This record gives sequence, C-alpha cells and structure tokens, in this order.
Amino acid sequence: MAGSVVQMLVGLAIVMAALFGVLAMLRRLQGGRTHLIGGLKVIGATSVGPRERVVLVALGSKVLVLGVTPGRVSALHTMEAAELPQQPEQVPAKAGDFAARLRQLLEKRNAN
Repeated sequence: MAGSVVQMLVGLAIVMAALFGVLAMLRRLQGGRTHLIGGLKVIGATSVGPRERVVLVALGSKVLVLGVTPGRVSALHTMEAAELPQQPEQVPAKAGDFAARLRQLLEKRNAN
C-alpha cells in the first residue's frame, strides 16, 4: 500500500513539474506587448473597464485607435504616426540617486 502511494506521489510531482515547465516556456515565447502581425504593430493598450480596452495599432504610416470589447472591435480614431507623441528614452536610475532621495526623505521626516 505504501509503495503505491509513493509511486502515485512521484507521478504527480513529475506531472506538476512538466506543467510548470510548459507554462514558463509559454511566458517566454509570448514576450512583451509589442507584436508584429502582417504589417500591423500593436503599440500599446490600456484597460478602460473590466472587459474593455483601448489599443493603439500602427499600420504603415497610420496609427489606429481601436476600442476592443469581447464582442466587437471599433475604430475610434485614425492619425498619422508623426502625430503620436514620442516617449522619452528610459534613463536608468543611478544607485546614488536612490540613496540621496532616501536621505532627503528621512531628513524631512526627522525634521517634523
């Protein structure tokens, strides 16, 4: 009896490890939010409700603003790609910046 329970637990552990491995591989394959599908490039998306999203899609020199719901996709606006505001480049924070900011906050807190 004990041998069959151990055998069952080992089998369960193998199946669980395989599931976690497949899930980790799927997450890596999906990557970031930017996808390229036949000339369409998803620039970004944001949730505006529990099941509604606004999505920016680049198609050549045009950018489409789409409203996406479970049952429908609606074009909200069309603009030129040049009209899209450019995002500033991400500048990595220096280690000293955090320390200086923390010191300022602690001094401000102690002053009160």
